[in-house]
Amino acid sequence: MRKTRFTDEQIVAILQEAERSGKTSETVRRHGISRETFYRWRRRYGGLQVNEAKRLKALEEENRRLKRVVADQALNLQVLKDVLGKEW
Repeated sequence: MRKTRFTDEQIVAILQEAERSGKTSETVRRHGISRETFYRWRRRYGGLQVNEAKRLKALEEENRRLKRVVADQALNLQVLKDVLGKEW
């Protein structure tokens, strides 16, 4: 997945700026992002504060790590079943 050039805190600040000014097109142009990107951010981060965005990022990272652990364990179980299931 491609990394963004904006941090979560910066994204929330941009969204809050657009909300305060009421001029989405000006905010988009000033920060050099597309309208699609802006609306995708608003759908994901809309209404969040900076500390909530940090917490969301931490929870997503923990969830990604736990999914990887579960996948590794499932693979290990399958390998053990294959090895133990064979007749020697």
